[in-house]
Amino acid sequence: MSAFPTDLFTGCRFAVLGLGRNGAPAAKALAAMGADVQAWDDGEAGRASLDDAGAFSGTLTVAPIEKLDGFTALVMSPGIPHILPKVHPVAALAKAAGVPILSDADLLFQAVRKAGSKARFAGVTGTNGKSTTTALLAHLLRHASLPVAEGGNLGPASLSLPLLPDDGVYVLEMSSYMLERLQTLHFDTACLLNLTPDHLDRHGDMAGYAAAKAHIFDRMDGNDLAVIGNGDQWCRDIAAEVKARGIPVESISGRDDEAANFHMHDGAVVSHGMIIARPGATLPGTHNAENACAALAMALKLGAAPDILAKGIGDFAGLAHRQKRVADINGVAYVDDSKATNADAASRALGCYEHIVWIAGGMAKAGGIDDLVPYFPRITRTFLIGRDAPALAETLAAHDVPYEIAGDLEHAVPAARKAAEAGGAEVVLLSPACASFDQFASFEARGRRFAELVHGLEENA
Repeated sequence: MSAFPTDLFTGCRFAVLGLGRNGAPAAKALAAMGADVQAWDDGEAGRASLDDAGAFSGTLTVAPIEKLDGFTALVMSPGIPHILPKVHPVAALAKAAGVPILSDADLLFQAVRKAGSKARFAGVTGTNGKSTTTALLAHLLRHASLPVAEGGNLGPASLSLPLLPDDGVYVLEMSSYMLERLQTLHFDTACLLNLTPDHLDRHGDMAGYAAAKAHIFDRMDGNDLAVIGNGDQWCRDIAAEVKARGIPVESISGRDDEAANFHMHDGAVVSHGMIIARPGATLPGTHNAENACAALAMALKLGAAPDILAKGIGDFAGLAHRQKRVADINGVAYVDDSKATNADAASRALGCYEHIVWIAGGMAKAGGIDDLVPYFPRITRTFLIGRDAPALAETLAAHDVPYEIAGDLEHAVPAARKAAEAGGAEVVLLSPACASFDQFASFEARGRRFAELVHGLEENA
C-alpha cells in the first residue's frame, strides 16, 4: 500500500459539494493528486473541516459554486440529490455546463488505473446487509494474505483509501446514491444481496430504486462474477438481465434452498454440493447467512483458497450496531441493532429470538412497522422512542402487542430491563426500524448511547 502520485490529476478541475464524511476527504485527495479543487458546503462546520487542509500539489479553494464551465467533474456528497426529489441548484449548473456528476468511488477507480495499478474492485450493495458483507469479505481476503482496502459507504471514504498493488482488492460498499453516479468504475465481482422498498423519495419508485442498484453490474463482462440474492423478485429479475448480458452469476440464499448456488445446509454454507465454511456466532440468523454466502462466493472468485475461508470466517468479530451483543445481565442479553433503520432490517433481528423486549422508534420509513406483524408474537413488550412513537403505537395496539411510549433511550433501557427480568424475555433488543435523526446524529450515536446505558445497568446489577 502506498500514496497516490501527486500529479495524477494535474490539469483537472473538480468541484466538490458537501464536505461531510465523503466530500472533505475527496476534496483533499483530489488536491493532493494535483487537481485544482473548488469545494463548498452550506454549513459552517463543513467548510471549517478544510481550514487546516495542508499543502497540496494542486489547489484547494473553499468558495460557493456559482458556475461550472471548464470543470472536469462535480463530486456531490451522496446525500445531496441531483434528480429527485428536487434537483439541487449546483447539479442544475453541472447539467447546463455538460459537466458529469461523479461519485468519489468512480474517481478512486480512475486514480488507481492512472497510477498504473491493476488492483481489482469488489462492490457490495443491497437494501440490507451491505456493511457486514463488505467487512466480512475484506476480513476473508486478509486471511488469504491479499492486500485489501475497504470503504465507500462503510467506513473510510473511497478517495481516502491508499493505492494498492496489482494483487490488491478494493472492497467498496455501494449505496444506491453512489451507484447512480458511476461512469467508469468496473467491478471484477459485485453482489446485490436483496431489495426491499427504501429511499423511494430519491429514486421515485421501487423500479427506480432497483435500477439504481443494478448499476453495480454496469461494465462487467464474461470474466467477472455477479453474486445476486434469490430471495425477492426484484433481485431475480436483475439476475436474469445480468445473465442475458453474458456475465456469470452465482445466486445466494441464507436458507436451505438448493435452487441457489450458495446456500445453507445444517449450519454450513454449501456450494455445488460442497461444504465451504461454517459461519460463527457473530453471524446469527438467515440474513447473516446470506451475507456469508455472498462474501464467500466473492472471495473464491478473487482467488482465496477454500480452506483459508473456512478458518477465516470463524474469527470474524462482527460489526458494531448490527446485532452486537453489548452485555448479559441476570440472564438477559442486551443487543445493539441500531443499524436497523427500516422494518426489513429490523425483521432480521426479530427473527433470531423467541422472547423479546423490543426498543423501537425514531423517524419511521414509509409503511412504518406494518411488515413486522409476523414477528409480533415473539415480543413480550415494546418500548417506543422518538418522533414517530405514537404512529408505531397504533400498529402495536391494533395487534395487541403490549407497549409503552418511553420517549427516549434514557427511559426505555431501564424500563426494558425490568420488563425482561419480570417477563422471562431472553433479550432486550434495540432494533429501531426507524432512522435516528430526530434524536441522534447517526445510528452509530444511537447505538453508542444504548451501550452506555446498558453498561450503567451492569454497574448497578
